[in-house]
Amino acid sequence: MAVSLSNSLLPKTFQPKTTSNLPSARILWTSFTLHRYQSIKFPSFQRELTVSAISGSPGKMNLILCCVCFWWEIGVESSGLVAEDIASLLDSVEVFDLNGKGIPISDLWKDRKAVVAFARHFGCVLCRKRAYYLAAKKELLDASGVALVLIGPGSIEQAKTFSEQTKFKGEVYADPTHSSYDALKFVSGVSTTFTPKAGLKIIEAYMEGYRQDWKLSSEKDTVSRGGWQQGGIIVAGPGKTNISYIHKDKEAGDDPDIEEILKACCS
Repeated sequence: MAVSLSNSLLPKTFQPKTTSNLPSARILWTSFTLHRYQSIKFPSFQRELTVSAISGSPGKMNLILCCVCFWWEIGVESSGLVAEDIASLLDSVEVFDLNGKGIPISDLWKDRKAVVAFARHFGCVLCRKRAYYLAAKKELLDASGVALVLIGPGSIEQAKTFSEQTKFKGEVYADPTHSSYDALKFVSGVSTTFTPKAGLKIIEAYMEGYRQDWKLSSEKDTVSRGGWQQGGIIVAGPGKTNISYIHKDKEAGDDPDIEEILKACCS
């Protein structure tokens, strides 16, 4: 699942107004339908919105249209709100470079734009494929002044081994406490790891020559979390709170289209 935090995703009619005196709001996107003229009350704003059908089957509309109308009407800024919340959660997160130096994670994009990939763990075969497909665009990223960064949940030694094995062209950092994953609310669990799609992608990766490092995969830093952690990709900077794109893996191997990333970072 990818979320771009740009106003350009909304039709011009629904471009949000910039209003500073409104309370914060979170819009939850879902897919159930509403019947014609059904009213919705949003208690935090004490505003009632009457919905009529705009498109689709007669008398029905998708709730996503309702959310867009509501968002537009009350004037919640479409960027900023989510980005600032995430930036606040990341504010205390520290990652470590290959020399063991601790760095506030937001310093990685404070003074530059960066594509930051979050691996499942340093031994993961699918993460090695992700590293390759991002590194294949390194020249284009360099030409656009965009840094390429990979963060993994694990030790500094694991990060070093990953870097040596993959010859990854970007920067590699370790997050031993998994704090960045918790802050970004990346999903975790057996059900997100062993899925039919993930199984097919693992077979595909092996056929393409990628290999799991089982020694890294069975080390304490990985096993202690079960190896069920999923990752994602963000585009951020320059500026600590400037997070313009977020992709959260729904399952193992859930890579976004590379063109989607390039559009977010280099267009």
